[in-house]
Amino acid sequence: MRAEVFPVPQRLVDVGKEEEQEETPPPCKTLPALCSIPRSLVISPSLGGTPVTPHLTESLRRILFGGTFHVFNYEWRKSFFQFREPNSELSFALETDRGGARAIQMVVQARIIKYLLFSRQSSSEGRTLHSLCEVGQREQEKALAAALSDSLWLAGEELSATVTLVTEDYCITPHLDYKLDNFTERLQLFTFNKKEDVRKFIHDHIQCFKEEGSHGVILFLYSLICSRTVDRLREDLDSSTSHLLYISLGNFVCRQALMNLLLTGRASPHVFNGTLYFGEDSRPLERPLQGVLTRSNVGYLHWSREQMERGRLPQVGSMLKTPRFPVWVCCINSSFSVLFSLNRSLLSDWKMEHLFHLYFYNGQPAQRTAARVTVGEDEGRTLLHLSVHL
Repeated sequence: MRAEVFPVPQRLVDVGKEEEQEETPPPCKTLPALCSIPRSLVISPSLGGTPVTPHLTESLRRILFGGTFHVFNYEWRKSFFQFREPNSELSFALETDRGGARAIQMVVQARIIKYLLFSRQSSSEGRTLHSLCEVGQREQEKALAAALSDSLWLAGEELSATVTLVTEDYCITPHLDYKLDNFTERLQLFTFNKKEDVRKFIHDHIQCFKEEGSHGVILFLYSLICSRTVDRLREDLDSSTSHLLYISLGNFVCRQALMNLLLTGRASPHVFNGTLYFGEDSRPLERPLQGVLTRSNVGYLHWSREQMERGRLPQVGSMLKTPRFPVWVCCINSSFSVLFSLNRSLLSDWKMEHLFHLYFYNGQPAQRTAARVTVGEDEGRTLLHLSVHL
């Protein structure tokens, strides 16, 4: 198909309400089958680390949902980081879900592409689309570990990072306002002060993020929050945002603050550059609005017809629009995808802007190869040529 487009740590759980509930529950219980995690994806307490505390479980719920009684639904719990077939047309690509977890998967996808094209390659000669189709299972796992550790290390201000895994046992402490999910209460935290140690630990336990039943996306999200710390997250947010997820069409989806946390390591709620101290009426704001302070490694583009028609389309600042590497997460009408170039000079050499190719991946099962977008000039007009093979 070819088309032209013109410009345009104590453990915490629920209180049972049954009268026969024991006054002092036993310290450990068997995990219910409904939320069962395969034994191969559960770590032994002897591995070390620090058990999650009641205070942290509450804090995780509040910073994510705004309260302690919400839990992740089935769409989130079943989400993990699953690659397409190794050594195939899309061996570099993740299969993504329809729910709110897709946004997180797509940011990780962007970092995977950045790693495969610009980190593992020593020179530009090997940066071809074909090289992305020659990714075996071992290289897929290395790329996923690198992508996850990149985000966690940034969230920890490049000083430390925390990885959360699920252990065998969990304890129950009565609490009226906390809803048990049989997952968060079994977290074990592992903190590292060297990025390479983070990457190696994730790679050694990569099955906990890439296997079915692992709750891999939630584990990564918990790791991200623990790496940033709840206290720093509260400092990142402003009066416009108090937590990271919100409900849309019955599902929890990511706020912009969470997207920025994934992209830049800081949960700023807005996409403009810097900090906004004055409102549209030129009067000082009671509390400044937090934008993006540093240039990201992978970028972000946003467009929404509904927001545009209402005159409320946010203007993405240069910190996100022009990243260090030519890889962008795209949010188009609330649907996430990735756009990338094979040429890193695209962002530094203006001559490259006259004619260049971009590749597009939307994460859907129907897509069998990356779509190519050719951008160039034709008699003074900018044309986009889109080639898609499905």
